[in-house]
Amino acid sequence: MSLTNPSIETHRQHFASDNYAGMCPEAMHWFMEANRSGHQPAYGEDVWTQRSTDMIRELFQTDCDVYFVFNGTAANSLALAAMCQSYHSVICTPVAHVETDECGGPEFFSNGSKLLVSESESPAARLGKLTPDAVEQLVTKRDDIHYPKPKVVSLTQATELGTVYTVEEVRAIAAIAKRRHLKVHMDGARFANAVASLGCHPSEITWRAGVDVLCFGGTKNGLPVGEAVVFFDRDLAEDFAYRVKQAGQLASKMRFISAPWVGLLEDDVWLRNARHANAMAQRLYRALQGIEGVELLHEPQANSVFARLPKPVIDALYARGWRFYQFIAGGGCRFMCAWDTTEAAVDAFAADVRALARA
Repeated sequence: MSLTNPSIETHRQHFASDNYAGMCPEAMHWFMEANRSGHQPAYGEDVWTQRSTDMIRELFQTDCDVYFVFNGTAANSLALAAMCQSYHSVICTPVAHVETDECGGPEFFSNGSKLLVSESESPAARLGKLTPDAVEQLVTKRDDIHYPKPKVVSLTQATELGTVYTVEEVRAIAAIAKRRHLKVHMDGARFANAVASLGCHPSEITWRAGVDVLCFGGTKNGLPVGEAVVFFDRDLAEDFAYRVKQAGQLASKMRFISAPWVGLLEDDVWLRNARHANAMAQRLYRALQGIEGVELLHEPQANSVFARLPKPVIDALYARGWRFYQFIAGGGCRFMCAWDTTEAAVDAFAADVRALARA
């Protein structure tokens, strides 16, 4: 059987997405253990789902409700639908994944809740972050019945521009949200990378800071598939199981989604994987410094590097088989590192950039 794209080398590591990486060994071990455990009850009634949900509760040091879904789009869309009515709105940034990359999923599953995009031009906004002032501005913009009523603030942690909200920043936004009777949702597709960057306890950046619901990403951090929707405000989880079922996100053999989480959570593998990915981004950032024609946009805080490269260099890198995304106008590129990114891959890519920039 041939590769879908024969130009992509079978064993080369790439910098397009942390979704390119495979399953980490610990997740694979427990996936296989679940397979060896014989017959198990279906639809999440198995021992592996119970074990992994208990481990998530222990990790966050609170009695939260946990649901597993296949992917991040479902996690965010269903979580927001549980927090909103169709006449409500969700406050987010212009670069939030729920705004740019969910194909209208949040609006669809909420029966029409509108996304309200921050209009701020502050330095924080240019780094992909919401601010308390931006939230306040949107909440107070209008209060008439003709306008969708703000109900949720959605934070992406780490952001789509690779920056990280500090504990203090989350607390400040949550304080505004609570004062305005809004709920706080956190898109944590790269939550592990944010925690690794901050060096804080995961509870400090979530429920202790005022977050009501976290979509805890596993796929980008070493799992084969699956995200955890974690309800710190358990009242919001009422009937959520029915939403998951109706959306086609209830896995009949749930243990093959939940068991790999055991491997990720045990001995803080999730944090070790994230620290490694972050470290590789720092290595790449340092390797790209000083290359003529390469403009590094900001120092990485998580596991991605953003830079502007001359178009001939971009084209030549593609021609050499490298894969990465261009997200930002004017030649901006994103280079994403993963749990399995090697120093050799980073160095080889940076060497090609340097050589092509000199050509």
